[in-house]
Amino acid sequence: MSPKREDDFAERRQHLAELSDQELYERFWELTEQVVEPLIAEARTHTSPSIERSVLLRMGFNSLDAKAIVKKVQEAELLGKGAGHVVLKIAEKEELEIKEAGLALKEGQFDIGYLRGLFERGEA
Repeated sequence: MSPKREDDFAERRQHLAELSDQELYERFWELTEQVVEPLIAEARTHTSPSIERSVLLRMGFNSLDAKAIVKKVQEAELLGKGAGHVVLKIAEKEELEIKEAGLALKEGQFDIGYLRGLFERGEA
C-alpha cells in the first residue's frame, strides 16, 4: 500500500484564494494559451508525409496519387511548405486546375529546380 499523500491543497491555492470567479476564468485561459502556444507553433512548422497525404486527399486526389505527389515534394525537399501548397503554386503559375497540376507533378513534369523556384524571392 502506498503512503498517504499529505493534503497541501490549502497551501497550494493561496495565490488563487483572493481571485473572483471571473479572474479565475481569465487565469485559466491565460495558462491554457501558454500550454497550447508551443503546440500550435510546432504544427505550423512541422509536418509529415501522412499529414500531407491527408491534405491531398481532401483536395480530391486518390491515395495512390497523393502518395506519389508527396514523394515528389519530399524529393524536392519542400515538404515543410506543404504538398498541397506546392500543388497550388504549380496550378497558379501554370494556369492549371488543381487536379491537373498535382497529376503533372506526380508524372514528373516539373524538375526539382522548378519546384524549389516556386518558393524563391520571398514567395511563401
